[in-house]
Amino acid sequence: MLNSLSINNFALIEKLAIDFSKGFSIITGETGAGKSILLGALGLVLGKRADLTSLKNKEEKCIIEAHFQLSRYNLQPFFEANDLDYEEETIIRREILPSGKSRAFVNDSPVNLQELQELGLYLIDIHSQHQTQELSEENFQFQIIDSIASNQDLINEYGTVLKSYKKDKTQLTTLNIQLQAVLKEQDYNTFLLEELLSAQLKSGEQEDLESIYEQLNNVEFIKENLDKSLALANEEQYGILQNLKELKLALQKTANFSSDYHSLTERISSVSIEFDDIVNELEQLTESLTNDPEQLDLVNQKLQTIYNLQKKHQVSTIDELLEIQNDLDSKVVSVGELENEIEKLQGKIQQSALELDNFANSISENRIKAVPILSQKLIAILEQLGMPNVRFNMEINSTSNYLQNGKDELQFLFSANKGSDFGLLKKVASGGEMSRIMLATKAILAQYSKLPTIIFDEIDTGVSGEIANKMGDIMKEMSGAMQVFAITHLPQIAAKGNAHFKVFKSIVGEQTQSELKLLNSEERVVEIAQMLSGTVVSDSAINHAKALLN
Repeated sequence: MLNSLSINNFALIEKLAIDFSKGFSIITGETGAGKSILLGALGLVLGKRADLTSLKNKEEKCIIEAHFQLSRYNLQPFFEANDLDYEEETIIRREILPSGKSRAFVNDSPVNLQELQELGLYLIDIHSQHQTQELSEENFQFQIIDSIASNQDLINEYGTVLKSYKKDKTQLTTLNIQLQAVLKEQDYNTFLLEELLSAQLKSGEQEDLESIYEQLNNVEFIKENLDKSLALANEEQYGILQNLKELKLALQKTANFSSDYHSLTERISSVSIEFDDIVNELEQLTESLTNDPEQLDLVNQKLQTIYNLQKKHQVSTIDELLEIQNDLDSKVVSVGELENEIEKLQGKIQQSALELDNFANSISENRIKAVPILSQKLIAILEQLGMPNVRFNMEINSTSNYLQNGKDELQFLFSANKGSDFGLLKKVASGGEMSRIMLATKAILAQYSKLPTIIFDEIDTGVSGEIANKMGDIMKEMSGAMQVFAITHLPQIAAKGNAHFKVFKSIVGEQTQSELKLLNSEERVVEIAQMLSGTVVSDSAINHAKALLN
């Protein structure tokens, strides 16, 4: 429950510190006095976003601090899951700096807004005036039914599987798009791959083929020059071989006269031997040289194939073509891998669908059992609130769609008067009827939830007299199990509270401030009397106020 609240430099509040008690607390005040400011401050503590307009003095930071008693509400698992220090009296602090930045702390540990919002769901239910319209929304109607059906754990498990299911469906769509794109390229890629494979490319063969082509294409020219070389070497009188022999013989005759002559003789001998080998090799090359047009054509075709492939793929070497060949090969293979991945994912999605169906069926069965219980409880409370002929018709229909909380759709129909047809709440219920139905709903939910605190902001809109008195009784009864606050303009409800706070404005210097005060017994009588008769309090209003309080 909310033990205390302190507010500094927020909206019209300069400084405020107030303690609260368990049971039923009333907050009253004139329109515009600042009741909504209190709710706004609590909203910040519970994780709502803030901006600089929240600051009263733009040069100073705003601090809002709330103390909560948590000993009875089994919130240790939440604190452990979020790595927070658990204290039976937990302090939540929110700071808004002049720079516009916001900070939040739980027991002095910094937290983000999402963590604060999640914690807030376990602490306070603030029912604002516009939230009465939520009664017409299917999600809220399901929340009521699911609370009675104890479906929360099932819905959480369903939600976990649904999240995975949707993620897999998205991935499957992506893979199918990829597959279609790959298949469009598949024929072309296969053609390119087969073209490269049929060329039977080998690293380094282009240079060899080009050399062979040059020889075959110039065989006559090569033969002519080889023959000429052999003639120069072998001519009997003036050939190079003959001249080398004569040179060698001449130098041998001088070898014994000097080491220099001897050295020259040896060098000539080496040249003679080497040239003899050259001549033998020339003879072999000449004998092997043949004019082979067929071989020339084959080599030329292979080279043209290589050149064409290089031009097509915009590369200049066979090694680059081989890299492209390997890449194309992997792309062709990847189609099969992609199809296998899609098949596995489809199997996983089918399994998730089975699990979702099982969870959804269990959720639906529990809802169907809970509907008559909810209807009976609503009717019982609303009969006390001046709606003796109220009836509800809640139809749950299963669909084929996986929704956020199952596969059901809900028709929540209502009839307030005997003999009238059922209709949708938002179409046939008046504002006063909606307020009473919402209070009945909250009273029922309080029986099934462990929520510490609920705040009703003018839930009595559209009602008066004895109905207001009954609404006060119901909120008073709810306060036996939880802390209840009611912001109200009705004296019948205000008189039911265990504690009564008044919001009012005051002028300090040149500034208007909102303040909150716990009323004593005499002040409370006067406040309720003013609610009955206006600013000028009559004796009869005082007596009426005392009668209400007693």
